[in-house]
Amino acid sequence: MISHYLKSFALASLLSAMISALPHRTFAEPPVFDGGHFKYLFLLNTFPDDSLFLDYVDEPAIDNNADLRLKFGWKTDSTSLVTDYQMIARYGDSIALNNELPSIITLPNSIPVDDFRLFDLTQIISQNDKRVIAHRLDRLYVDITTADAVVRIGRQVVSWGNGLIFTPLDFLNPFDPAAIDKEYKSGDDMLYGQYLIQNGDDLQAVWVVRRDINGELSNAVNSSSVKYHGFINNNEYDLLFARHYDDNILGIGSVVNIGGAVLRGDLTLTGTPTDTVTSLVTSLSYSWVSWGHNFSGIIEYFYNGFGQTNNDYSPAALSQNPDLVKRIVRGELFTLSREYLAASAMIEITPLWMLTPNVFINTRDRSFLTQIVSSYDIEQDWQLLAALSVPIGAAGTEYGGIDSGIAGKSLGTELNLFVQLAWYF
Repeated sequence: MISHYLKSFALASLLSAMISALPHRTFAEPPVFDGGHFKYLFLLNTFPDDSLFLDYVDEPAIDNNADLRLKFGWKTDSTSLVTDYQMIARYGDSIALNNELPSIITLPNSIPVDDFRLFDLTQIISQNDKRVIAHRLDRLYVDITTADAVVRIGRQVVSWGNGLIFTPLDFLNPFDPAAIDKEYKSGDDMLYGQYLIQNGDDLQAVWVVRRDINGELSNAVNSSSVKYHGFINNNEYDLLFARHYDDNILGIGSVVNIGGAVLRGDLTLTGTPTDTVTSLVTSLSYSWVSWGHNFSGIIEYFYNGFGQTNNDYSPAALSQNPDLVKRIVRGELFTLSREYLAASAMIEITPLWMLTPNVFINTRDRSFLTQIVSSYDIEQDWQLLAALSVPIGAAGTEYGGIDSGIAGKSLGTELNLFVQLAWYF
């Protein structure tokens, strides 16, 4: 109970300190509430007969989740403070799986954790075997803007790279390619700067500060990166150099117009302590009108230089590839093999209803994930987002159900149903 109040006091003290750090001049407007949203999410999962998950949950596995986000802003002429408060509630079988699965199997956390971030701005209010309720600050940063520069310090996000589905250049906090709701990334504690050059180019720099496994600040787990974004005629290019944990990363990206289509791509060379690893992504996107409806399509190829080469994803095989495992654990990679092909088409059924079929193919083991996403604006401030995802593949393949390391058991799933109702205010 004492730690509960101490953490609440720490959150309030940090917010107060950041407000005090703003320039001492009259605010252009008083502190304001800047809107937010409330989302209710229903999840349903089914499993094949040999799935290890059935040893811990009944079928179907069901989750009911809620997310409240409240946004606040304080502003002067050139300086502002941005704060996003979240309250998150999770109830269902995924909580039980996280608590009961063997320690060698890691599932994504149901609540974002701040164990390795500079500031611990997440507090668990209540939890048991199937429920967790928490609140946190997901954005908390001071933004200073001039005519040709931006400096931002605090909890925020940065999105880099030209991949539309797979994003090797976005190594700080990328989305899972198969994620349905990609409205908000979880923020990280960082210093960000951008300088705008008169010719339209810009230079960006980021320094992310983290804590190590012992909770101590350490340069060994920090990230620092510089990226130059430029134009050649109507085409764009990116040049990036980063020190990320114990790796050096060199990145090159481009966006090129080809007729009515857009060709994008990124190439990264990652110097690890033992090797130099190449990853790349390239995609072609095109928009058109057919049968009175707007269409846009993407086809994307991804080469994951850290992936398994032999289609063996068993715990024993993955333990021999620590560079891959640590990136999956850190949430930087979401794929196990080397080569992937993804395709997506967005179809405007009506101005208020978008339908998006997706497919993610592991071209090495021939397994794939099919997905159809529906986004419908019920009213001006209400949205219904739904998706059906079905993995297909032979036993032992990435999407067919990888080996759990327990005899006769896989980590396979059959069907995932996602239904989310969002109210924006």
